[in-house]
Amino acid sequence: MKRFYKDVSVSAQDGGWRVLLDGRPIRTAGGRAQVVPSEPLAAALADEWAAQGEEIDPARFRLRDLADYAIDALEDDRAATVADLLGYAGTDTLCYRADPDEPLHRRQLEIWEPLLRDAECRWGVRFTRVSGVMHRPQPAETLARLEAELASQDAFQLAALRMLTSLAASLTIALLAIAPGADGGALWNAANLEEDWQVELWGEDVLAAENRAARAKAFALAIRFATLARAG
Repeated sequence: MKRFYKDVSVSAQDGGWRVLLDGRPIRTAGGRAQVVPSEPLAAALADEWAAQGEEIDPARFRLRDLADYAIDALEDDRAATVADLLGYAGTDTLCYRADPDEPLHRRQLEIWEPLLRDAECRWGVRFTRVSGVMHRPQPAETLARLEAELASQDAFQLAALRMLTSLAASLTIALLAIAPGADGGALWNAANLEEDWQVELWGEDVLAAENRAARAKAFALAIRFATLARAG
């Protein structure tokens, strides 16, 4: 598609902020008004439009895709996404460790245990730790508290959480990642601890490294989206 606009700006409209192309507000992919909750997020969305060349590249609208998903898919029905995300709590990566006599277990204790303790303190819960792959359920009280935490998030935070949880295979890491001041790099490394352990043992495959780098960018993007959405 040829670029069809010259000027890109943002404006406070409809109880939020909108991107304007040549003075006209844009809409989501689903045809709704694209109203976002903060001026910084609107400015970042405007930057994506401004950065387009003579030919529009849809792949460069990564923040817009998240905003559109929040508006088109989540604003009317957040309950289904909350339920999907809560499903990750039962098999959270941070809770499943190697057997205690394995070297990997020590690495997991070093990196994962402080994160789980932080989460337990933040939300007043207790996670069940598991050695091996046999499933053990998390306490009902923990799941109820996490469900309440998810339900308290708006559509934009849930859109970010959906991406983060899928990438990390951990609801705990995702929730910690959207908290103000989160160390996204450390959390991403924690999510990839087992993969990195295998690289240390057997070396790194080029394609696997490229895939990891792409997923790391997506993880950072989701954190940025969540941060921008709550700013201001």
